[in-house]
Amino acid sequence: MRRPRGEPGPRAPRPTEGATCAGPGESWSPSPNSMLRVLLSAQTSPARLSGLLLIPPVQPCCLGPSKWADRPLGGGPSAGPVQGLQRLLEQAKSPGELLRWLGQNPTKVRAHHYSVALRRLGQLLGSRPRPPPVEQATLQDLSQLIIRNCPSFDIHTIHVCLHLAVLLGFPSDGPLVCALEQERRLRLPPKPPPPLQPLLRGGQRLEAALSCPRFLRYPRQHLISSLAEARPEELTPHVMVLLAQHLARHRLREPQLLEAIAHFLVVQETQLSSKVVQKLVLPFGRLNYLPLEQQFMPCLERILAREAGVAPLATVNILMSLCQLRCLPFRALHFVFSPGFINYISGTPHALIVRRYLSLLDTAVELELPGYRGPRLPRRQQVPIFPQPLITDRARCKYSHKDIVAEGLRQLLGEEKYRQDLTVPPGYCTDFLLCVGSSGAVLPVRTQDPFLPYPPRSCLQGQAASSPTTRDPAQRVVLVLRERWHFCRDGRVLLGSRALRERHLGLMGYQLLPLPFEELESQRGLPQLKSYLRQKLQALGLRWGPEGG
Repeated sequence: MRRPRGEPGPRAPRPTEGATCAGPGESWSPSPNSMLRVLLSAQTSPARLSGLLLIPPVQPCCLGPSKWADRPLGGGPSAGPVQGLQRLLEQAKSPGELLRWLGQNPTKVRAHHYSVALRRLGQLLGSRPRPPPVEQATLQDLSQLIIRNCPSFDIHTIHVCLHLAVLLGFPSDGPLVCALEQERRLRLPPKPPPPLQPLLRGGQRLEAALSCPRFLRYPRQHLISSLAEARPEELTPHVMVLLAQHLARHRLREPQLLEAIAHFLVVQETQLSSKVVQKLVLPFGRLNYLPLEQQFMPCLERILAREAGVAPLATVNILMSLCQLRCLPFRALHFVFSPGFINYISGTPHALIVRRYLSLLDTAVELELPGYRGPRLPRRQQVPIFPQPLITDRARCKYSHKDIVAEGLRQLLGEEKYRQDLTVPPGYCTDFLLCVGSSGAVLPVRTQDPFLPYPPRSCLQGQAASSPTTRDPAQRVVLVLRERWHFCRDGRVLLGSRALRERHLGLMGYQLLPLPFEELESQRGLPQLKSYLRQKLQALGLRWGPEGG
């Protein structure tokens, strides 16, 4: 019964394993799971046979409904004998008859006839009530006929034959599929040759590597070798700025590279503006590394004296890096704390960030430079330094141990006996703060003033320089989380900003209790963490609970 025009036929399932199509002189037999084996099986039901491989008939000169629409087959067959051969193939009663029509009419066979023959073969094998017998030699001859003629097929016919051969169960590594696949690949457009890469010297190689958008962590040894191979004239400010930014961004505390940057800065002092110098100095403060280059500090002092009035923001950025290294030059501090400089920056777009940096510099002067007698930042101009957790902590909060430590302290001490993320004057955010009585008892925070006076009293400042513990009736203990990203890449040296924060908190009189990430990561679960915190607190002589008040 012929299907009404336009009605789609059932879709054939995709076989998982094809039949083995032998080469010339070899016997052929379908593999156990191939579609041909299923179709030839006596146990196969008529319904399954009709659903496996009923493909819509090919309309003359086209493939019928398909993703190729109504494109002509092969090279566009002509009318007359060619279409007559197509009708004969579509009406063939057996695979042998298909082979006979193709073999007896070599002058009339066009490329698209082979796809018609394969389609008809599938229809015959799925016919009811019983498919015609299939001889192995017939299928082998048909496949060899297609293999011999497929070099003349166009790409469209090759795609169709390849699709039908797979549906019929011919294996992907068999001669028929391999030949069709090879012809398909030959017709693909050639790939353009990769562009020739110019031969790069040391400085150029370094710049190319550091400028790559996907460049994250370049091997240090390659950076060092590229730097060593570069001639002095190849090490431009742009290359060295890229290197400095890379070291700072990825926390790479590599002495050889940092010393090279310091030496470059000293040699090129007169050629560098403060806007470039601020970028070259950045990794030294961030990585907490003071170079061995003896002219490093004198060079920076001369640059600051020359450029301070030209680029205010760059000047403050350079001083921020030197503050982390505890190397603040008095002359530059005189300039940035002068009324003229403060009034000038108040009207700039960077006023808030500059005031925050100046507040930090003023704190460093208060705590670390007792011999400084110059101007200071007026109290009305001061703003909190870091009023909230740093950006890196907020970005990596899901990797932080803060939540589990907070839960451990809550179960161990109770919620009323600690404060989390409390900002203490002059603007440092603490992880966890405890108030401790003179007897060592942990006191409820609401009953105590959690803040120590700032500026600290002179007696407290002298004691804090030698010992972080104060003699106040109520001590303030700060639990400091030292996460993995608070350190340089080697994991042993705190980043400059973290070291500065801990240093200033200690100088203000807060007793610090570091919690290193190695120890926190070794705790398995909350019970072990509570035991760890108990040991840490008891080592300081702290008491809590009924016996501690």
